[in-house]
Amino acid sequence: MWESIKNWFDPRELRSVGTPPDYRFSLANERTFLAWLRTGLALVAGGLAAAQFLPPLRLAHLREGLAVGLLLLGAAVAIRAVDHWARTERAMRLNEELPASRFPAVLALVVAVGALLLVAAVLLGGAR
Repeated sequence: MWESIKNWFDPRELRSVGTPPDYRFSLANERTFLAWLRTGLALVAGGLAAAQFLPPLRLAHLREGLAVGLLLLGAAVAIRAVDHWARTERAMRLNEELPASRFPAVLALVVAVGALLLVAAVLLGGAR
């Protein structure tokens, strides 16, 4: 695990394995990383917006729970982004199969379940 985290911060370590891939693949990997970071930032912004601008809801602490959940999800997406970028770059340099990930499916399900719970909260009580 610590070896994986070391690759996040030390590009020399990452570049010391295998052979350099076609630069277009590295740039595509970087664009994917940046897209995940934008998603993480959007979740963080949503969490801050929920904490600051949502009115108190009838269900106790729903607003705070939503805000904290979005902030934590945004942090998880950002950490996952850098880990996936490093693992993908390493796999390309070693000419290995790219790492598979369940994270996009898990993220989609968490967002969908959260949205459905909020719909239920609005329909059952809404704002005060």
